[in-house]
Amino acid sequence: MKPVIVMLCLCAAGVDAAQLYPETAVAWSAYVSATESRIGRELESSRGFLALDFVRDAAADRRQVLGGDVVVEKMETIDAQGRKMAVPSALVHHWRGEVFIPGTTVARIVSQLQTGTSPRQEDVLQSRVLERGPDRMKVYLKLQRKKFVTVVYNTEHVVTFARHGGTRATSTSTATKIAELANPDTPEERELPAGDDRGFLWRLNAYWRYEEVAGGVIAECESISLSRDVPALVRYLVNPLIESTARESMARTLRTLRARFTNAEPLQRFSHRY
Repeated sequence: MKPVIVMLCLCAAGVDAAQLYPETAVAWSAYVSATESRIGRELESSRGFLALDFVRDAAADRRQVLGGDVVVEKMETIDAQGRKMAVPSALVHHWRGEVFIPGTTVARIVSQLQTGTSPRQEDVLQSRVLERGPDRMKVYLKLQRKKFVTVVYNTEHVVTFARHGGTRATSTSTATKIAELANPDTPEERELPAGDDRGFLWRLNAYWRYEEVAGGVIAECESISLSRDVPALVRYLVNPLIESTARESMARTLRTLRARFTNAEPLQRFSHRY
């Protein structure tokens, strides 16, 4: 196991700048468009409201969530021919998770999130609301990602909220700026050119659904992000760690949200999952 860890650390330390190619950006936009179209169809369907309601083991997964478990699943978007949509020269990280929050309501959750306060998260170093309007916010987050190396970003996100009756609501967060920082927290701190950094995070969208049920609310997050591809030489070693990190991050975010509405925890300005 130690040689594997050493190899991964050496690979991570040697990562050079990566370029976000135009064809990658176009394919990402197509992937997002197809994903949002599917979400729109689900929200209009009489079969259910959560993405959870449209998976093969929906009833079993719902029971697991209502029993207190945090359910996290990897997802992928398919095209009209039923094929997985590809984004060349990059990796798409597409995950979905649910958590049951007892003793609260959709109205309370949405109201609290729209105030711009949320529980502290270890990967959010700074946060503030830049703009605010009816059911819309623009927020700044200084994010820190740690796995093989530590990476810090200046990011901005547009967050919108929508109600679907008295017991259902959605919110969408789209990153409009993601700038990796060189020499963070030093006098030499500066933003690297967008799309010409180390490529650990190029795009980030999150789609939330909230459904009020007996005893509380099921909160669901569907997150899609884009990063540089992994060299083929180490892909079989690195990809499982990337996936485990993404799964842990989603689960941590959902547990933090549940704690926010069931415990008295310290608050910071807006840090609901970006």
